[in-house]
Parts: sequence; C-alpha cells; structure tokens
Amino acid sequence: MPVTIGNKTIGDTHPCFITFEAGPTHDGLESAKRLVKLAAEAGADAVKFQIFDPDKLVADKQMTRPYEILVDRETGETEIITETLYDILSRRCLHREEWIEVKRYSDELDLAFFATVGFEEDINLLVELGCHSIKIASADINHWPLIRTAAKTGMCIQLDTGNATVGELEDAVEVCRSEGNEKIIIHNCPSGYPARLESINLNFISTLKRMFPNYAIAYSDHTPGWEMDVAAVALGANLVEKTITMDRTTRSIEHIFSLEPGEMEHFIKTVRDVEIAMGTTRRVLHPEQRKDRLRGRRSAFVKQAVGKGKTVSLEDIEFRRPGYGIAPHIFESLQNYVYSKDLQAGHRLSFADLDEP
Repeated sequence: MPVTIGNKTIGDTHPCFITFEAGPTHDGLESAKRLVKLAAEAGADAVKFQIFDPDKLVADKQMTRPYEILVDRETGETEIITETLYDILSRRCLHREEWIEVKRYSDELDLAFFATVGFEEDINLLVELGCHSIKIASADINHWPLIRTAAKTGMCIQLDTGNATVGELEDAVEVCRSEGNEKIIIHNCPSGYPARLESINLNFISTLKRMFPNYAIAYSDHTPGWEMDVAAVALGANLVEKTITMDRTTRSIEHIFSLEPGEMEHFIKTVRDVEIAMGTTRRVLHPEQRKDRLRGRRSAFVKQAVGKGKTVSLEDIEFRRPGYGIAPHIFESLQNYVYSKDLQAGHRLSFADLDEP
C-alpha cells in the first residue's frame, strides 16, 4: 500500500521518492544545515540524519572500523583508514537543541526530515519534532524492542536490510504490524563503505516487491556515482536514498561514494528522466510516432511506365520511401487488379490508380 509522507505519496504508481542522506557526512550544526540547503535546492523530497548517542551505543570505545577514502579525485587513488566507531559517531552527534534547529530549517525549505535512531529517547525526540519517518539501521534489524517502540508512534517505519537474513526482515515487519503499523518501507541496503558490486544484488529489489506487495520498496546506495540508483529505479524502487557531501575527498567514512554539490541536481534529473523513459508495459504509439514511422517505411512506386488495363504485377513495382502510399504487405493482395490509367515511371501508386479485376 502506498505511504504518504507530507504531501508526497510513495508507491508503484507515484514518482520515485528521493532522500538525500546527510547523517554520516556532516560534522556539526552548520555543516548539517548546509547539506539540508543543498538537498532542497537540488529538488530532493527528504533529508535524512542519524541520531545516536555514542556514549550509550558503543560499549567498547576502542572498537575500530576500516573504510575507504578518496585521496585524489583525478587519479581515483584511494586509501584504507581505520578509526574507532566511537570517534566516527561522535563527529555526527548533535545536541537536542541542534536537532530542533535542523528540523525547523528542513521544514522552512519544505523537506521531509527522517532520522535513523538508536534509543527510545531518540524516538521520543522525533515524535516531539513532528518528524515524518523513523529509520531502523540494518544492524538493529533484530532489535525488536526498538522497532516496537518506533512502530507504536504510528510514523512510517523504514527498515534497512544490510546483512540481515530474509527471516530477520520478515520478523521485523511482523513486529511493526503487531503494533498496528502498516506504514512500512523496506530498503535493499548493501553493506560496505563503499559497497562491493558483488554485494549489491539489485535483483533483490524484485524479490522484495514480490515478498511484500503491500509495502514500498527502497534502495539505499553505498556506491560511487549513481548508476546503481538508475538501475534500482528501473527495477521498480519506490524510494532511493543517496548520501551527499560538501567534498568527496573528506577523510571520513561514506564521503567517497557521496554526491557533491554540483552533482545533486543532475542526480535527481537523471532519476526523473529514467522514470519518463520507463513508460508503460503496453506498446503505445504516440501520434508523432505514427506519423514519423511512415517516413522510414516503404510504399509501392511504378518502376517503369505501365498502360491502362494492364494487370498489376510485382515486376512493375519497386518499394521506396516514404511509406505514404500502398504498403508492401497491402500490395501483395492487389496483384490481380488492373491499372485504371496510364502511369509514368516513378509514380507513387494509390488505390485511385487501380481497378478491381
């Protein structure tokens, strides 16, 4: 069933909903607001952030995560760096008042505001802010208490798949439904920073659409460029989520595959162009196509002069462009007819030139 967020509806008969992810790529209030502004100017439908308290979430402050960064945009040279998860999350951690400011700014720019959350108090903050949707990270796909609390709000719940099994995903959906919440969006979200091509599995979008015909299906992209997003839209994704950054060479996680300011509007236009080009499952010829196709087709022309009363024969005819006269497949049924008048070589044959035998 379609999901309505603000004044936009997400579902198979509606335009693909475009979310720009700014959660991992801001480093404070001002940079968060800059990314919100860029998302709005590009024409996105929503902006998404991540609300985690690293002191509560990370028990082992020394636990590390390796990821890839872009060193040289000209050569494409990259580097693997490793830092603690605690430090990564701390960079994107805002205070309550700052989140209020980011949400207010998003509202001013007519952007829906989503957030991935980690704890019940984060969910309560989103309720207080009047947010449009709550997202559950793939790592929390089995965190039923968190999913249950989110579902009880009545807000749209977005579920990331990541490394989850199909069974874990089905269970998470059932937890939402058990709380009477059917406003669910399921993301095909490949893991990795960036994701390996072998792990993307775009065909899983089609599987999700068959498994969950009543819910919107989305694609969260973790690859450089936007080729995978275009493919996802072609496969029927109802929502695409793409990370944005001020600078792809920033030495921090997820920037390497993010869109920069000069690319965001082009990304959205590409998605919209693909939607138009996808058209319909029926073969429909527009009036211009019907007219244009005759220019390239052929019709019967008299190859050499013929006299009135002569029986029509293929030997007298050559088929030339344009196809405004008698088409080849029609001519085959007219070969017992006779010419009604004398015709010169090069004349385009018409039915007025023929008499029945």
